[in-house]
Amino acid sequence: MNGHATAQSESCFDVIIVGAGISGINAAYRIQDQLPNFSYAILEAREDLGGTWDLFRYPGIRSDSDLFTFGFAFNPWNHNNPIAEGSAIKQYMRDTAQKYGIDEHILFRHHLSSADWSTTDNTWSLAVNVDGVPKTMTARFLIFGTGYYDYNQPLQAKIPDLDNFQGKVIHPQFWPEDLDYKNKKVVIIGSGATAITLLPNLANEAAHVTMLQRSPTYIYSVPNQKPHGRLSYLLPSGIYHGVQRAIWILRQRMFFLFCQRFPSFATWILKRGLEKELPGHISYDPHFKPHYNPWDQRMCVCPDGDFFASLRRGKADVCTDTIKTVNEKGITLNGGEMLDADIIVTATGLKLQIGGGVALSVDRQKIDVGSKYLWNGFMLQDLPNAAFVIGYTNASWTLGADAIAQCIARILKTLESRKLVAAVPCLKAQDARNLQERPLLKLKSTYVNLGSHALPRAADRGPWQPRDHYGKDIRFARKGNLDDGLEFVQGPSLHLRKRLT
Repeated sequence: MNGHATAQSESCFDVIIVGAGISGINAAYRIQDQLPNFSYAILEAREDLGGTWDLFRYPGIRSDSDLFTFGFAFNPWNHNNPIAEGSAIKQYMRDTAQKYGIDEHILFRHHLSSADWSTTDNTWSLAVNVDGVPKTMTARFLIFGTGYYDYNQPLQAKIPDLDNFQGKVIHPQFWPEDLDYKNKKVVIIGSGATAITLLPNLANEAAHVTMLQRSPTYIYSVPNQKPHGRLSYLLPSGIYHGVQRAIWILRQRMFFLFCQRFPSFATWILKRGLEKELPGHISYDPHFKPHYNPWDQRMCVCPDGDFFASLRRGKADVCTDTIKTVNEKGITLNGGEMLDADIIVTATGLKLQIGGGVALSVDRQKIDVGSKYLWNGFMLQDLPNAAFVIGYTNASWTLGADAIAQCIARILKTLESRKLVAAVPCLKAQDARNLQERPLLKLKSTYVNLGSHALPRAADRGPWQPRDHYGKDIRFARKGNLDDGLEFVQGPSLHLRKRLT
């Protein structure tokens, strides 16, 4: 008998993970692998695992990071295509959860609304809703694998007179499964990864698709069928996948640093590649000449150049302008052009939110997440035994998520070995006065700027700096100084319930 035998009936666990997306599944593996005597459960509000890859259903939904690094280190992506569609990613996550028995610990339709830490009992008390029935659960340590955006509400773009439009207005976050866009004129408002993905997929059936952007973004094509190299025949499978992953991690990091160190040269290289893809009637300037340097915002990938292929076929177009008004039949631009539309898609970004919107408190005193600093990018100041899994914006999300998961496991091992029950990030008043504010997410995207107040704070020094380097973060996870910025609480036992074997 294992932990699953009582997972549905039990309400008390050593560790509770919130969210059965890629962060939650990864954290679950690290907990059960490195802490086999700990009990744990995953609370998932939805009816299936997958997180982002279960929520988003718009045509062509795919990763914008390669699966060799976006996939799990302990269960490598073993296909040739580095960029995969959402359905394939979700199936990969389901296969991983089943392979390692993680699925047995997932409690579906368990929506966490609030969490209160008791300094008397050194435990979390969780208010959970299960199919409309309230339930209280208890945990020693809480891990939020909920990402940093709101699953329930999209970012509402300010589009003049949008209510006048007589056609359908769709936000990609809640794409209707029965939406008929065949032979329809579609306008996509936005220029990020979602818009870049939607355009070629809608263009396959729509009469015409126009991507309307206020300003362009960097786009580059990648071949999406990577042939097996010689190493795949010379090395055992496990070693080969490890080497492949390391190469892609290094490639990502070097490209990012190159863009940051030599932005003009990087822009020139990207321009050269892009101009080869564009049809003659669409110019680089203004439609593909961003007003910022590479990696000031996240760059967009199109596998096998599908985005540009749609432009060359005449099935799609790009328009760079601002909206003057929306009428019954389409959009009038400030430049005077009129875009006819049957469907308007508002691909304008996500609404930022930390911890899935769960109300957090300590001894019933509310915690204002936006006023607190993050210790090493994942533990909130003054909040005991809680971690927020936030991946990278300049590399694959899962790399950052795994570095955090491994550090959480090490913290729990440290608590157990020292006979402690809690770790609390603390910032002394005199130290706080010397900190200079830094953005938690190093992106200049509009949705990040609009929602930054909802995120925890970061600073220029000490353990309060934002995370952006996998090599440095994984070294800290394994050997870093945990006593810098953490205070510890003694107690009789770290375990609330031993994992059954």
